[in-house]
Amino acid sequence: MTTVAFLGTGIMGHPMAKNLVRSGVELRVWNRTRGKAEPLAEDGATVAGTPAEAAAGADVFVTMLADGLTVADVFAAANVAPGTVWLQMSTVGVEWVGKLAELAKAADVVFVDAPVMGTKVPAEQAQLQVLAAGPDDAHKKADAVFGAVGSNTRWLGTEPGTATRLKLVMNAWVLALTNATAESLALARALGVDPQLFFDVMTGTGFDVGYARMKGPLMLDGDYPASFPATLAAKDARLVVEAAGDAIDVAGTAATLAHLQAAVDAGHGEEDMAVLYRAVAKEA
Repeated sequence: MTTVAFLGTGIMGHPMAKNLVRSGVELRVWNRTRGKAEPLAEDGATVAGTPAEAAAGADVFVTMLADGLTVADVFAAANVAPGTVWLQMSTVGVEWVGKLAELAKAADVVFVDAPVMGTKVPAEQAQLQVLAAGPDDAHKKADAVFGAVGSNTRWLGTEPGTATRLKLVMNAWVLALTNATAESLALARALGVDPQLFFDVMTGTGFDVGYARMKGPLMLDGDYPASFPATLAAKDARLVVEAAGDAIDVAGTAATLAHLQAAVDAGHGEEDMAVLYRAVAKEA
């Protein structure tokens, strides 16, 4: 039986880990806040007290953590054995994925760059899309994990960073859609237009976007249960802006970041990223 160490059982990691243990692997889980990992024991996972305890003897080591620095710290603490396949599934950006690949190389660990597309509900339903780049001989072990947490895996070659770069491209699109939805709905209200007409008019057209229909009702209701928290969305927006550098003008993502950061600074960081509507609409 394959043994998997899964580190990071937050809003995305918890349902991913649950689907993994249900797939029949021997799963060890760890989270910095242990209480977020302990419910997985009821599903059959072993809750580890330290990263090293989780990683000891594991065939596959998975990280699903907040950012690159956290991933690096946890990897260092885990003392991962040479030859272990490391599936780095966090979104960490271009600079950090390179650093993490170097850490893996120095430890003789097989590194797979594998961020995911999707939020809480797709994670719960094992419907994430996995973007992966890593050695061909890691595919078998990796696919056993990817198949348990996602509906589709896109292998993008062997070069670390390839998957992360595509993830940033996709994130730029998702962030822009969220911000554009907020702007249109806020504008409708400011002009005295029934916001529902926004959805009615787009129905059946080429610009009908399911994502707007998912985030829009949260904005109109003013209730933001977290599917993907604003703090993490702001981090992802910042990674897009940093990756673009001076090469291109990502003004749309920069505006989204400003709105997200305003929401976070106002104390709404743990609410869904749709809460950026509050900043767009200039709500107190």
